[in-house]
Amino acid sequence: MVTHDAIRKSFAGVVKLTCRPTITGLEKVPSEGGFIVASNHLSFLDSVLIQATFPRPVSFFAKAEYFTQPGLRGKAMKIFFESVGSVPVERQKQSASVEALYELGDIARSGHGVGIYPEGTRSRDGRLYRGKNGVGWLALATGVPVVPVGLKGTQNLQAPDKNMIKPHHFEMHVGQPLHFDKLGEKHPLPVRREATSKIMDAIAELSGQERAAGYNAPPAGAEAG
Repeated sequence: MVTHDAIRKSFAGVVKLTCRPTITGLEKVPSEGGFIVASNHLSFLDSVLIQATFPRPVSFFAKAEYFTQPGLRGKAMKIFFESVGSVPVERQKQSASVEALYELGDIARSGHGVGIYPEGTRSRDGRLYRGKNGVGWLALATGVPVVPVGLKGTQNLQAPDKNMIKPHHFEMHVGQPLHFDKLGEKHPLPVRREATSKIMDAIAELSGQERAAGYNAPPAGAEAG
């Protein structure tokens, strides 16, 4: 029987063969215990690329529809997303929502890896936007290390609003884990902002992106993701 780990490794092999990515720093991922992957966000494929190539599973949220579609295609999608560690979430429960953050915290505290995009949604102009304070809350509430990731070129793998995936070189750079004191779920907002700022600075150094002054938001009528 094909295991989820085998599917994840097979997908990673296909990505490496067809895209020939430049990936650095995977040895910095903690070998045990919970951790938080905090990455910039350029493409719908970012989550599965991180999930496939990281040495340990990383749980990102994915739309619940990916797990419930009918027929053989729907079953194949469900198996794939489960194999890479995706967690289904209803559309109204975006990754920055309180309920979702609590769930990510529970997963991290149980000794597993979780992933979050501090910008909240994809950057459509290539700039790195301000991080929302959810990532700071998550780091301080759990006390697990934050692994910063800088992605480059993943937007070239899939054009916006297109289903076609085009093999293309991309880069993934993993930084030194950041450690924050465990303060629990109740802690001052300024401390949360400071943690978020440090995380975004680490991502910016890895991604090399121009920094935007404000927060990012999807265009009118477009979904976050």
